[in-house]
Amino acid sequence: MDYTLGQKELDSMEEILQKDLIDLGVHCVFLIDMAGNIIVNLDNGDIEHDIYSLAALAAGNFGAVSAMARIVGENEFSLLFHKGKKENIHFSKVMTDFLLVTIFGRETSLGFLRLKVAEAIKKIKVIL
Repeated sequence: MDYTLGQKELDSMEEILQKDLIDLGVHCVFLIDMAGNIIVNLDNGDIEHDIYSLAALAAGNFGAVSAMARIVGENEFSLLFHKGKKENIHFSKVMTDFLLVTIFGRETSLGFLRLKVAEAIKKIKVIL
């Protein structure tokens, strides 16, 4: 599918991610395409991660996991989660061409995050 995103659409997606995720305690969130290109990137101001490398690796990671899903008989695994000591990373597919990557700390529960990510994705789908 071909997506044409103008500044209005990008601003709308940034607003959604700011209100639904960053304002609620998420450290960093970015929307990427499946090639690892960053579409929208927001953080809480305390992040020093190399977002461009993370985006490329996230796309590759999701591609590898999709191949594993097919091997075990699944069409895909639409959600991935990696738990660390200080930060966690949550990946969620947005339609077929995008991936929402969320970095959050121990102060945010996974269940709450999943709920807020699902709400944000529903709103983003309308824009896309």
